[in-house]
Amino acid sequence: MTRSTTAAPSPDALRDHLDTHLDAPARAWLHAALAEAADHPGGHGPISAWELRLAEASRRCGSRYADAARVLILYTARADLAAVTRVYRQGTAAERRAVLLALPHLVPGPDALPLVEDALRTNDTRLLAAAVGPYAARHLDAHGWRQAVLKCLFTGVPVEAVADLAERARDDAELARMLTDFATERTAAGRPVPGGLYRVLALATAQSGKETS
Repeated sequence: MTRSTTAAPSPDALRDHLDTHLDAPARAWLHAALAEAADHPGGHGPISAWELRLAEASRRCGSRYADAARVLILYTARADLAAVTRVYRQGTAAERRAVLLALPHLVPGPDALPLVEDALRTNDTRLLAAAVGPYAARHLDAHGWRQAVLKCLFTGVPVEAVADLAERARDDAELARMLTDFATERTAAGRPVPGGLYRVLALATAQSGKETS
């Protein structure tokens, strides 16, 4: 069954955003990096030239725009599963995050799920937020997706980061049970219950076709 999922920002939208916000030197670097990626896509030897540009993105574009620049480079390079796996396994946390954000554009099927599952085992909140994007919404099975939602709540990642939360959580009795147990455990331990939990619980206890307030 194919799920309808929130679309990741398109490459054209990312490029327009960067062209609008980057200063002239950063734009020039990005355009050169994209041209290089287009001219030498895929993998060449132990490391491709475009992979080196991923490491430079923060210094060249600034931390605010580095994620978008890396995603655009990965897309332009037409990085396949082997390439994104190599970047993820060998890269920094920032490069891993870019891979997760780029997956909807690069891997049409579930073959990259091991990368998402690896990210979900970390406590890096920015990595977790990237891992629960449109690719996970499309391909994670029900058990894995429920665990991802709980991990977000446990680590403080806003539930707004979870792509297609309303669609996947709605009328999910098992998710409702897990959320209730989690809230009970937190309360018994004298710890606050994340506010986002009640939003997800309302969705999980809503019947299909009915809206929650």
